[in-house]
This record gives sequence, structure tokens and C-alpha cells, in this order.
Amino acid sequence: MNDPENRPVAVREVSELSPDERRAFFERDAGVEAVREDVREIVSRVRAEGDVALREFAEEFDDVAVGNVDVTDQAARAHDELEDAGDPRLEAIREAAANVREFHERQLPEDERETIDGRELGRRFRPIEYAGVYVPGGTAAYPSSAIMGVVPATVAGVDHVAVATPPADEINPVTLAAIHEAGADAVYQVGGAQAVAALAYGTETVTPVQKVVGPGNRWVTAAKAEVRGDVEIDFLAGPSEVLVLADATADPEFVAADLLAQAEHDPNTSVVAVTDDRDTAEAITAALAASIDERERAETIRQGLSGDASGVLLARSMSEAVLFAEEYAAEHLSIQAEEDEALLDRISNVGSAFLGPYSPVAAGDYAAGPNHVLPTNGGAKRYGGLSTETFLRSSTVQRLDREALSDLSETITTLAEAEGLEAHAESVRRRLE
Repeated sequence: MNDPENRPVAVREVSELSPDERRAFFERDAGVEAVREDVREIVSRVRAEGDVALREFAEEFDDVAVGNVDVTDQAARAHDELEDAGDPRLEAIREAAANVREFHERQLPEDERETIDGRELGRRFRPIEYAGVYVPGGTAAYPSSAIMGVVPATVAGVDHVAVATPPADEINPVTLAAIHEAGADAVYQVGGAQAVAALAYGTETVTPVQKVVGPGNRWVTAAKAEVRGDVEIDFLAGPSEVLVLADATADPEFVAADLLAQAEHDPNTSVVAVTDDRDTAEAITAALAASIDERERAETIRQGLSGDASGVLLARSMSEAVLFAEEYAAEHLSIQAEEDEALLDRISNVGSAFLGPYSPVAAGDYAAGPNHVLPTNGGAKRYGGLSTETFLRSSTVQRLDREALSDLSETITTLAEAEGLEAHAESVRRRLE
């Protein structure tokens, strides 16, 4: 495997990428269009049939006969059983949740008022009352997603936080324990598009929410697109992705380890390393070749590395690498370079940045504190990741004294009359007569 001809990834030069190759990197797709019609039918049936549809879809898609849709008590029991057994996984969940909670508590904004020339102006912040969090299941357990979705909502002060997670003959007890530890008020065993529909519109068992958040596959993403407008969502996310910027000082083994870690998520993931040093690029591909077969999810990793939106790229300079990163707008951006802070200063489009050789993306995935629910597919050009503010609403407050209103009266009445809204102008004049 050390033969360059047999490596799973070949080094390509950024300047020589064809238009189609560049498009593959920069126009990544969540794949929702392919399932949108099917999802629309699923959402419609859940709205019309409620729990009956949830149970039928559980048998059809998950091969599970669901009895109780509500498994809140089961989550509490799973938590108690891990605690009674002294299971180290529960301690890991607690430490991760504590770090995530501490970071998100720092994001809580304070109500503010300020008086400017007789105008008392301010903002106040209030949480939404009902939030729904999707926690994926399927081929892997994701207790970390429970922490990342539920904790910010509880920190924000949401009254009722509900979690939907796919059904199984035995739902992973670690995921259930994490949901309970994070502070969820209700847990439902329902997955996929039908879970998003149930959270959005409610059923006999599921309480409808005001906002649905959390990562999922293309069915989940398409369902969020379908219900958006009736409820709020966080954003539409696709497969996970990482971009590593590396210079000659980077450890190729570390870079390769981050690429392998991200690639094990999904065959459709995008994993990219860009460096301005050819020896480093070749060393990264060699490290990938040497390590891939040692990973438990080697086949998934191999598919991820071979995708059109993955690769090891050689830039003519770090400036060219930065331009690539800015256009790529990575969910996870790892900068393993001597001038990491200076490079980050030149990049605005990023979900979460990881600086230095000892900041693996996995640290942010689990326990460092920042949220791992982040924009993908270039979404970082338009919005940020999940946070405490996701679950808050802001409103403005204003109080004017008579003098302040008098000072503004001519401006207000002139603009009101210019818009043909005479009653607006009169509402000011009447107060000053």
C-alpha cells in the first residue's frame, strides 16, 4: 500500500482541477431532492394518521414493531442501570454534558436597556416553549448528538424539550442515558422523516414543538425542508465534512487520522486536506493507505475517501489554500500549520475551527464544549451552528419621553406622509398638541 499507485487517494493540484472537479468540492449536495416526493407523502400521512402512521413506518423502514411511542421512562431506566453498574460511559456522558453546558451558558445574552436622548431602548430575550431534537440511530449510536441538541435548549430555558430517536428492538442504552442526562422532558422512538413530521405537527402521543433541530440523513433533512414554515428548523444539513489546511510543519499522521475519523461517518462524506508542501501531501496519502485497513469501518471510510468531494490537494501557496477553504466553507476546519491564527483570520466561512496539532475534530464532536451540530454543504457562508441562541427569541423595547418624541416628530411625520400614512403622522401630532 506504500506504492503511490495503490493508495486510496492521489494527490491533485488545486490549480489543475477541472470545472467539474471544482464543482464537486464547492457544490456539495445533501441529496434531498431524490427523496422529496416520498418524504412529502410520509409527512402527509403522519399529519393525517398520527401514531398509526408512526407504527406502520417503524415496521416498514426499521423492521420494528413499536408498542409505546413514548419511551421517556425507558430512558430514565437506562440511565439508572448504567449508574448502578458504575458504567464508565455514563461518567463520560456527564463530563461531556458538563463541558457543553458550561460553554453554552456563556452564550446566554442579558436583557439590556440604554437611554439615548430621552429614548429608552433595549432588547430582551425569551426562550421558545417547545423544542424538538432529532438524535440519529441506525448504523451507529449517537449519545453525543443527544447532548449537543438537548443541553443548549435546557440552558436557554425551553419548557419542554422532546427527543425523537429511531426505534429498535432494543434502543441503544447509552444513547437513552445521554438523552436523560442532558435533560430531555420526553423521548419518542420514532425515526426518519416521520419523526420530524411528528415533532412538527404532533400525534396522539407526540407533543408538537415550535422548532426542530438536530442532524440526520437525507430523509430527515428533506422532512425538515418540508415542514419549514409550519415550524422553525435549525438548518438543512448533509453528510459530515472536514477540511484540513496543513503546511510543512504539520504531522501527516495527525492529518490522516482526522480524515479517516470524518470519513467513517458516511460513504457520502467530504474529507479534504490542502497543503502547499508536496512532501506533506504525499505523506498524508501514505498515512491514509497505511491506516485505513486498521479501522473497523474501513469500507465506509474507503467510500468516503474515494468520493468526488474528497481528496488530498496541493496548493501553490497557503494563500491559494485559504481561497479554497473560503469557497469550500467547511463544517469542520482544521488548521495544522505554523501560522494557524493568521490563516484563520483570513477565513470567514467555517462552521467550527480547530487550531493546532492537538485539537482533533473528535474533541469538538464529543467533549470540548462547542456544539457539533454545524452547517454543511457550504452553509457556513450563510449561518452558524446550533447554540443557545437557537432556542431564544429577541424582542425590542422602547420608551420615549415627550421631549424625545418632539425631537423626532418632524422626521416621523414627514416620512409617514411620504408613505401616504396620514394616521401615523396624526398619532404623533395628537400627543404633542
